[in-house]
Amino acid sequence: MFGQLTAYLDSIVARDPAPRSRWEVLLYPGLWAVGWHRVAHWLFNARLYFLARMVNHLSRFLTGNDIHPGATIGKHLFIDHGWVVIGETAEIHDNVTIYSCVTLGGTNPTNGVGGKRHPTLSDNVIVGAGAQILGPIVVGKRGRVGANAVVTDDVPEGATMVGVKARSTLVPAETYQKDFMPYGTPCSDKFDPATQKLELLQCEMDVMQKRLAQLLEERDAAAAKAPAARKRGGTKSA
Repeated sequence: MFGQLTAYLDSIVARDPAPRSRWEVLLYPGLWAVGWHRVAHWLFNARLYFLARMVNHLSRFLTGNDIHPGATIGKHLFIDHGWVVIGETAEIHDNVTIYSCVTLGGTNPTNGVGGKRHPTLSDNVIVGAGAQILGPIVVGKRGRVGANAVVTDDVPEGATMVGVKARSTLVPAETYQKDFMPYGTPCSDKFDPATQKLELLQCEMDVMQKRLAQLLEERDAAAAKAPAARKRGGTKSA
């Protein structure tokens, strides 16, 4: 148990530059919200729904985060700050980071029958502040949702979603960042969806120009070596 808690605290320290030690993380409201949810979820699975709701309301009062007891949460969820709302059928996998004022909300099922109506966040997803992810959609592994984005469609693995209604930047996350991107929001203008097609073409042109320059250098080097090789060959014949 102590080892699991230490690993959890270390995972938060790795994603947040603010704390100077694990002790500070122990005071984070997001950490306490997840802890209270573990208790509420156990009661919910035991069909002690009233008690589960009591724990949920206590947690919301103390931490400012409202996590339905029915939500399924994996390992090392980091809720940075508070005012996060997570619905009943939401599923959160491992190493997910959620910033303030995020909603994992439901949509009204077309058949009027309740069921899976909240999103699923896969491993290593980052959700920026104020984002709204709505409906039974799936955010793929390493997906990034930018601040204030409204997502209502599935997010491909490694994609970054920005805007209202959210659109993919079409630039896979692994092509421009390391393992973790704070706040889930790219800051460079080159990831602006309004201009990204032109910029991708420019990137391709830059790569082609570098490759062409490399080929020309190789050709010139080969041409320079050829006379010397012929000269050495003629000397041996003589």
